[in-house]
Amino acid sequence: MKNVLIIFLALITISSKVHSKPVNDCMSNLSIFAEYAKVKNYDSAYEPWISVKSECPDLNSAIYIYGERILKDFIKKNEGDKKVKFQSDLISLYDEWLKYFPKTKSGRSQVGKILAVKGQSLVDYKLAKNREVYEVFDQAFKKDKNSFTSPKGLYNYFKVYFSLYKEEGSDISLEELFNKYEELVEKFEFEMDSYTKKLDLLLNKVANDDPLSNRETKNKRVYEVNMIACSTYLNNLNAIIAKESTCENLIPLYRKSFDNFKSDPVWLNRAASRMDSKECSDDPLFVELVEALHDLNPSANSAYYLGLLNDKKGNSQTAIKFYNESIELETDNLKKAKTLYKIALKFKKSNQFSQSRNYANRALKFQPSLGSAYLLIANLYASSANNCGNSQFDKRAVYWLAAKEARRAASVDASIRKTANRTAVSYEGRAPSKTDIFTEGRAGENISIGCWIGKSISVPNLQ
Repeated sequence: MKNVLIIFLALITISSKVHSKPVNDCMSNLSIFAEYAKVKNYDSAYEPWISVKSECPDLNSAIYIYGERILKDFIKKNEGDKKVKFQSDLISLYDEWLKYFPKTKSGRSQVGKILAVKGQSLVDYKLAKNREVYEVFDQAFKKDKNSFTSPKGLYNYFKVYFSLYKEEGSDISLEELFNKYEELVEKFEFEMDSYTKKLDLLLNKVANDDPLSNRETKNKRVYEVNMIACSTYLNNLNAIIAKESTCENLIPLYRKSFDNFKSDPVWLNRAASRMDSKECSDDPLFVELVEALHDLNPSANSAYYLGLLNDKKGNSQTAIKFYNESIELETDNLKKAKTLYKIALKFKKSNQFSQSRNYANRALKFQPSLGSAYLLIANLYASSANNCGNSQFDKRAVYWLAAKEARRAASVDASIRKTANRTAVSYEGRAPSKTDIFTEGRAGENISIGCWIGKSISVPNLQ
């Protein structure tokens, strides 16, 4: 019996050593390939990485994070059969990633993120037909929309869906296309709102002369880059559907569906929003949509649309009443800002510049990073240059005021920074030149600008 026990213990010891050796080797190779990968020495990282992935695929998520970088580098550097092999390995890597690490270290799902980058790789390397690519993106969106945040991925999700819609004999209807479009626009807006809230907190600190930490400065750059990406890809998405979302298509489509959806506030709101944005609000259907929406569920949006209807009828006071009701009903500050900005645009179109500026400034109180509101004010000033001022010099001085607002837009909103800076340069070019300032003897003078503007501007000093 004693001999049997000795043999049993010996077998356990041997087994333990056999199993611990691969784990120890994996830990060693993990450390080796990670260090190489960090400095982008992917050639040296490849062998120890393959070893870890093969023997201990569930050891650490770094296997997949760095593995993606390694394989993408090899795809870039190789041609022919080797390139095809590494492309295939990359797609397989995403499937393994989903299997072993569907969640982050903090326990949050990253299924949507992984499926989205898989779909993007299928697009980038042309590895699948539209239907297969769409299915991958669609799984990402439906299984885990929260972690599917890539602007490029969201854009390509719609792009391949649009391509399927355009194929001969497609089973995708125009209504389904618009529904998908609305879903993705709402997702883009959700992500942009998230970055905006974080940016506004930092901008408020700056406005209060509270310096940003190094981490906050870095985060601010990250938020701005992501905002630019979201804005760019959302504009690209809008460009894709522009030819389909005409009043000629929208009105009969919504008219046909109205009876079936007149009790659905989501559908009514989307339809009214689309008709408003495409300037289809003169059609009687728009009135029906708005009234049904307001009767069903009085909201900030329905009140805004009622304001718009009264604006078109020339009932300015009633319009303002509904616009203000819209702001009062809205509880989210960013949505308040968006509504106020839309109202400001409406007043600009009707040449009510003072009202337009008033609502733009109110929007900025709720969203300090809304650069388009500053840009709108700049445009209002520039449009009034010939009407405000007692002399030609004073009239042209208005452009300095306009340029100042455009510069403010550039400073707070990275998504429109290039446009805002170009606008500022254009306005500065129309303002009095150094020669004009010298000839008039106005350097350093403070000019009061009358009419509706009611502001003052300092003439630059000559150096």
